[in-house]
Amino acid sequence: MEVPYLYTSLLFLLASYLFTSHFRRKSANLPPTIFPSLPIIGHLYLLKPPIYRTLAKISAKYGPILHLQLGFRRVLIISSPSAAEECFTKNDVVFANRPKMLFGKIIGVNYTSLVWSPYGDNWRNLRRIASVEVLSIHRLNEFHDIRVDENRLIIRKLVSGTSPVTVRSLFYELTLNVMMRMISGKRYYGGDDRETEEEGKLFREILDETFILAGASNVGDYLPILSWLGLKGLEKKLIALQEKRDVFFQGLIEQVRKSKGTEVGNRRKTMIELLLSLQESEPEYYTDAMIRSLVLVLLSAGTDTSAGTMEWVMSVLLNHPHILKKAQAEIDQVIGHNRLVDESDIVNLPYLRCIINETLRMYPAGPLLVPHESSEDCVIGGYNIPRGTMLIVNQWAIHHDPKVWTDPETFKPERFEGLEGTRDGFKLLPFGSGRRSCPGEGLAVRMLGMTLGSIIQCFDWGRISEDMVDMTEGPGLTMPKAVPLVANCKPRLEMMNLLSEL
Repeated sequence: MEVPYLYTSLLFLLASYLFTSHFRRKSANLPPTIFPSLPIIGHLYLLKPPIYRTLAKISAKYGPILHLQLGFRRVLIISSPSAAEECFTKNDVVFANRPKMLFGKIIGVNYTSLVWSPYGDNWRNLRRIASVEVLSIHRLNEFHDIRVDENRLIIRKLVSGTSPVTVRSLFYELTLNVMMRMISGKRYYGGDDRETEEEGKLFREILDETFILAGASNVGDYLPILSWLGLKGLEKKLIALQEKRDVFFQGLIEQVRKSKGTEVGNRRKTMIELLLSLQESEPEYYTDAMIRSLVLVLLSAGTDTSAGTMEWVMSVLLNHPHILKKAQAEIDQVIGHNRLVDESDIVNLPYLRCIINETLRMYPAGPLLVPHESSEDCVIGGYNIPRGTMLIVNQWAIHHDPKVWTDPETFKPERFEGLEGTRDGFKLLPFGSGRRSCPGEGLAVRMLGMTLGSIIQCFDWGRISEDMVDMTEGPGLTMPKAVPLVANCKPRLEMMNLLSEL
């Protein structure tokens, strides 16, 4: 008789918990949620990879403003342009904080990095350095010749190399060379220095591991009891990774520091040189640890994302050869065959810009924006949002919403005709929005336009078989392709004279 009584009591307690939770939510005017929210784990049972697709399905059923209880965390899921606009305009300061998560603690150097620092003086200064000292229009113009050099390097490599081509490796080497030359003056790929190339391979391993671990879900961020119980596998991997990163970048800083006094003339300063000069006047703030952290953020944000986006662009073009031909025709008409596409030409190549924007819509490098956290109570869509709520903006869901985009699963570059830049209100958010949007947008747009324009201009591209390119998304923070793109490539006859002179 005691066992049925126990079951009855447990069911009564569970029903009471769910009943009182429901009415507490109603009185608090919180956003809609999903029944049931289980004790302790809340809605964690709902989450299946890929998370952005799972959340998109949930939002399509329950609404674009949704409250989930993930373990001990209140989470606001946003998947509409109007709600995103409310978050990043009138409530931008409220949501300028970051939640405290394991990745931010270890890789974010105890929440002091540009990405993971809470909103305040430290973050404002880091953002100023990134936006004004490092990635301003003036600084990007200073480094224009580096991007031109590296662009020509991959074109020469394609001319002299063999087909087929592993596309992602090509773009990765380009973006890493550009970023490293801007940051430290070093080129990792395409040179004659064997030691430098080995250093580049080591850095690539570090960066690949960073993105793999960043994309790994850490249930301990939502259920701290698991960490207390000793389930710390991910934490140990992150600590080991951070030690590797520190050793690598401290070595880079020391190399620049040693060569700093040997330069002559008015040569522009690399990013590390600039930060070391600031260190001389404010050593307490511009520590080596701070420089390591900022440099790594810039490198991480500027390599994998841009290389991945260019791979997606070439993949969709190979599946839509008529669009590739139309892009080539535009470049031939505007640029001709006697010079390469330059960054300044992109404004006059609207169809190429449409192709890039449509790719960013369908395959955003950050399908879920980096999470925010509310620093005080606010109102979104008429609902009360308590202080300390984590905000997740599902830009993949916004970009694929049939209520926002006509026929969203079809690749249609023409839908962006007339759009200037890479933003379409809050319908298209490839670089985020608000105070914590990506400061490297200007650099990314320049590199995407010139690189893609040049290789479309100079080469005919084709699939390696009759089969369509596999467009499956792989796991990871930046939504890489599951199957890397391998493509046939041959110089265009119209461009042979120019290519022979490079």
